[in-house]
Amino acid sequence: MLRYVDRDSASIWVETAEPGTVTVEADGRAYRSPTFTVHGHHYAIVDLVELSQDIASYLVSIDGEQVWPMAGRPPSRIRLLPPEGARRVAFGSCRTSVPHDPATVRTHGDDVLRAFGEHLPQADEEEWPDLLLLLGDQVYADNPSPDMLAYIRGRRDTEPQEEIADFEEYAELYRQAWTETEIRWLLSTVPTAMIFDDHDLRDDWNTSQPWREQMARTPWWRRRVVAGLGAYWIYQHLGNLPPAERAEDPLLRKLQDGDGGDALDAFAEKADAEPSSNRWSYARDLGHARLIMVDTRCARQLTPGDRRMLDPDEWAWLEKQVRLPAERLIIGSSIPFLLPEGVHGVQNWNEALADGKWGPQVRRWSEALRQAIDLEHWAAFRRSFEDLSRLLIRLGKPVLIVSGDVHYSYLAKANNGPVFQIVCSPIRNPLSRMLRWANVFTQFSVATLVGSLLRRLAGVPRPPFRWRITKGPWFQNALAMLTFPDKVTWYGSSGEVVKPIDSVHLR
Repeated sequence: MLRYVDRDSASIWVETAEPGTVTVEADGRAYRSPTFTVHGHHYAIVDLVELSQDIASYLVSIDGEQVWPMAGRPPSRIRLLPPEGARRVAFGSCRTSVPHDPATVRTHGDDVLRAFGEHLPQADEEEWPDLLLLLGDQVYADNPSPDMLAYIRGRRDTEPQEEIADFEEYAELYRQAWTETEIRWLLSTVPTAMIFDDHDLRDDWNTSQPWREQMARTPWWRRRVVAGLGAYWIYQHLGNLPPAERAEDPLLRKLQDGDGGDALDAFAEKADAEPSSNRWSYARDLGHARLIMVDTRCARQLTPGDRRMLDPDEWAWLEKQVRLPAERLIIGSSIPFLLPEGVHGVQNWNEALADGKWGPQVRRWSEALRQAIDLEHWAAFRRSFEDLSRLLIRLGKPVLIVSGDVHYSYLAKANNGPVFQIVCSPIRNPLSRMLRWANVFTQFSVATLVGSLLRRLAGVPRPPFRWRITKGPWFQNALAMLTFPDKVTWYGSSGEVVKPIDSVHLR
């Protein structure tokens, strides 16, 4: 997988069947890295540095045996970040790893990421993204595919029988998600940056303190969360880091000395118990834009009465990143910041009641409702929403918040500033027809009427600014493309054909 790329370096992530030395040949030079081992699985990340031009093709060998590129596919290339900055950034979230046979396509639709893997080799240069942002639910640990369930049943009959249990199963889950031919090629030639959402661990992950307490009483949960965060660090987070920062990472140094399973597990357990011990968020310079990918899951403060989407350490980091010089900001948040206004009011109301506004009995009911229908977006952490709203409006520069999670796509714009919410979801996990109509009815009709009333009844103040949905919603599988300086296009697919759903200029 081609991961971190800037103006003069690129990082290639590799998983191998056996320990060895991975060599990447590019532009007449060879770059090498030994593998490291975690729970019997072997990985390497090879940094290509001091590059002066794009690489038309690169080769990968393990202990002298060439293993890449794949036969029958185009060469994998490396396109460095242009001097003028990124030209196009693609993004999306929520992709299930189910087969692409006719029966599954009827229920799940076409895999738009797979379609892009078929489309790009024939596409004009201006259609290629400089970066692909995967904004959560890259894998579904709580709802595995039939093939993954068969793998689980072939190795154990213990709880959780219908979910991922340990690192071994996470490794297989990622293998099934990313090794289909078209996906493999796409991920080898388009740089990627990733962040988790709840299904990478489990539905409703860290929605509230009662949720954490309930899961702590579940016998298999500790092993699951340790495996999930450890696997995320290996498969997703490691490639988010620039080479210099990764070289200083103390955990990576430990893993390079024997089987590092125990060290990774200890790290993951502490990251779950003490979120401030590690930072999953990160930022990148894209030339004319600053990309800030925000951890909206692990870094939450869940104290009833003072819930925060980001704990104090994480908020201080985000505030610093937002204030650094940049023409525009791209903020990656797996869950939307700006929901339809009525839904925002409902989530404000539910948070106040779950904090005890109307007494303990209503508090318990509100907590159950919070978990049942996913009332856990920024609006359900009102203090953090208001803090970030005021900060972004004061900046006075374009802010593009890219998100997924909700299984429909739309564009929202603040009424009194250049703040845009761009949602693209799902890549491949559509809602049923009934749920689509239910979302239109409750989120764009009924909720619009009752949300503000409920908010006022709970004594919750108005948001710092107003906003409106200007495009959407669309419910089909999609991938979005930002074309700078001011255009966004949502793409769907029919078979291998990629086609626009809609396009709009951000003004």
